[in-house]
Amino acid sequence: MLKVLRNLKKSFLSVVVIVLLLCLQAATDLALPEYTSKIVNIGIQAGGIEEAVPEIIAKEDMDNLLMFTQEDNQILENYTLVGKEPNKQEETIINKYLGKDKEVQADTIYTLKKIEEEPKQELAKIMATPLLEWQTIQKEEIANPIKEKMMAKMPEVQKHYIQTQSLMEIIKNTPEEQRNEVLSQFTSKIDDMQDSIKEQAAIATVKEVYKKLGVDTDKLQNNYILMAGMQMLGIASITMISAISIMLLSSKVAAKLGRTLRDKVFKKVIHFSNKELSEFSTASLITRSTNDIQQIQQLITMLFRVVVYAPIIGIGGFVKVLTTSDSQMAWIIGVAILAILFIVGTLFIMTMPKFKKLQELVDKVNQVAREILTGLPVIRAFHKEKKEEARFEVANTNLMKTDRFVSRAMSMMMPLLMLVMNSIMILIVWVGGHNVEQGVMQVGDMMAFIQYTMQIVMAFLMISMISIMLPRAAVSARRINEVIEAEPSIQDLPEVKEFDPNKKGLVEFKNVSFRYPDADTEVLSDINFTAKPGETTAIIGSTGSGKSTVVNLLPRFYDVTGGELLIDGVNVKEVSQKKLRDLIGFVPQKGILFSGTIESNIKYADETMSDERMKQAAEIAQAIDFIEEKEKQFKEPIAQGGSNVSGGQKQRLAISRAIAKDPEIFVFDDSFSALDFKTDSKLREALASKTKNKTVILVAQRISTIMNAEKIVVLEEGKVVGVGTHEELMKDNETYRQIALSQLSEEELGKKGGE
Repeated sequence: MLKVLRNLKKSFLSVVVIVLLLCLQAATDLALPEYTSKIVNIGIQAGGIEEAVPEIIAKEDMDNLLMFTQEDNQILENYTLVGKEPNKQEETIINKYLGKDKEVQADTIYTLKKIEEEPKQELAKIMATPLLEWQTIQKEEIANPIKEKMMAKMPEVQKHYIQTQSLMEIIKNTPEEQRNEVLSQFTSKIDDMQDSIKEQAAIATVKEVYKKLGVDTDKLQNNYILMAGMQMLGIASITMISAISIMLLSSKVAAKLGRTLRDKVFKKVIHFSNKELSEFSTASLITRSTNDIQQIQQLITMLFRVVVYAPIIGIGGFVKVLTTSDSQMAWIIGVAILAILFIVGTLFIMTMPKFKKLQELVDKVNQVAREILTGLPVIRAFHKEKKEEARFEVANTNLMKTDRFVSRAMSMMMPLLMLVMNSIMILIVWVGGHNVEQGVMQVGDMMAFIQYTMQIVMAFLMISMISIMLPRAAVSARRINEVIEAEPSIQDLPEVKEFDPNKKGLVEFKNVSFRYPDADTEVLSDINFTAKPGETTAIIGSTGSGKSTVVNLLPRFYDVTGGELLIDGVNVKEVSQKKLRDLIGFVPQKGILFSGTIESNIKYADETMSDERMKQAAEIAQAIDFIEEKEKQFKEPIAQGGSNVSGGQKQRLAISRAIAKDPEIFVFDDSFSALDFKTDSKLREALASKTKNKTVILVAQRISTIMNAEKIVVLEEGKVVGVGTHEELMKDNETYRQIALSQLSEEELGKKGGE
């Protein structure tokens, strides 16, 4: 897999941008739950007041507050008593809470100095208890019992005097020692309260302080919620833009990787010798170039989000839970992760072997389908449709069963994981609800915890999804690498030789032997003959004697395994394959045409060749007649594989293509088999004038095609059993004589060149 991913270096810049965007998206995603918590805890429950530290307070209220604490100096050093001319900081606070038109009398209001966040939090802890005590003592249900208790120990005269006073007025006039004794009965209860409950109650007192000053607390609350909401929208917008950009870039990188892999596979295959092409079947190479590369593309599209985003979200969410939320509930996340790992692990163990088998079964279906479609005429001729349908059904059913097993296993994963997620959410609400009731945590913190937990769970879900995609993609990557890393068995030497201009067109077989890769026996042995320029050298023999194998050695489709094959006086292994094949006009046994036009097929060797040269080649190959009958003539479309022309027309166009190339050496591998005798004769006659100074090597089954050849090589079971002219071989070679007499009579054979 890593070998395939190395091809991403061409998209290095895009990958870096994706990683940076993923980090940005993860940071914004992790910030959102905190804002949710603030909106609920501060915006809704606390009325927009963040801490138990009033930014503005009446002097009278401050004096009352200080009665309930021993830390007067620590509180007052953070406040300023506003005089006749407020400074900029004081004016800003007054305008914020009281409005610009509000006139403030000198020495009646305290404003908070500009202090850092940490000292402010410390100040909130100091002020929380006195604020709560002050708020509590103003409630009648608490104040009246305390007042009665104090009055019980007083003389009647004093009772009558203070009866009309509030508890606060009584406490003000009470000596400090007696006052502390009175207040101790409920201050001890306040000290035992949870910090979160104490803070909320203190903030409620701050709100009352603001109301007494005439502050519009509803507006204060709305402004806070609106501001926090706008910030959340801004963060969500960044997340959205990042996510869209990441998907676009990931798709671009994946598509570029797919193009690179297809390009590498194709370029490698195009240089394969017949040995490698036989090792990798055509169906398998097509699957590797399409389906396998598609699997890699799909993986890459998701990979970045998992490799970069999921760990950041998972680790970052866990850290946030421990630092900003209630860590006592962290065990719930552990339960969720263990449940997810168990489900994914079980499915992974079940499906991994099937993933490996799936691609092989796709190959098999492609192979069977290709074979059936190619051989459809034969299947119909022998009325074997049912048999072939059954053969395809077996391959198709095997693929379906494996694919269905994998799909069912994968379809179970999402419902199970959603069950885990919903169960975890219920567990959080249940545990969190108890904590809220006990004052251990606030509602907003519980909501934030739910969000963090879902983010962590989703991160593991993403890892789970990629772990399912990874095995199949890994199999595909291995199959792609097998093609890319396969070295062609036929390669040019580091230093190649040039052809000898004095031996132009000369072909020499010297003790040549050949065996197919992995074969035990040789199919050719001790082949010796020479083909000269200006002559036609024919090769004939019974089926399986090695005729096509001999000519396939000329362009190095295979390399000889023994002896030497020389062209233009140089061993073909020592020259450039490109230059070697430039010398040869090869017409294979099966005429192959490419989709396009008649013109593009004839001009295949050189797209810039003149139309005159193209027409001349068509005339020599006896193709001009049927071409001119076409509506668009040379512009007539040719379907894939030449399926819209007959076998004879296909063969003549293939011959035209070789003639138009005008090479030194013509090789015809039984290329006249689909021609009638008349067309065959005309073609050879026209070809003779074109190839006066060329070397012609002709493989044929028909004696009439080779009777006029200057040299005839007779093969039998991979060995040369005779070389000579038609007359010489009829006299001296029994093998040739038998082949000839099986086709023509003695009288016909006696007429050299007779038709």
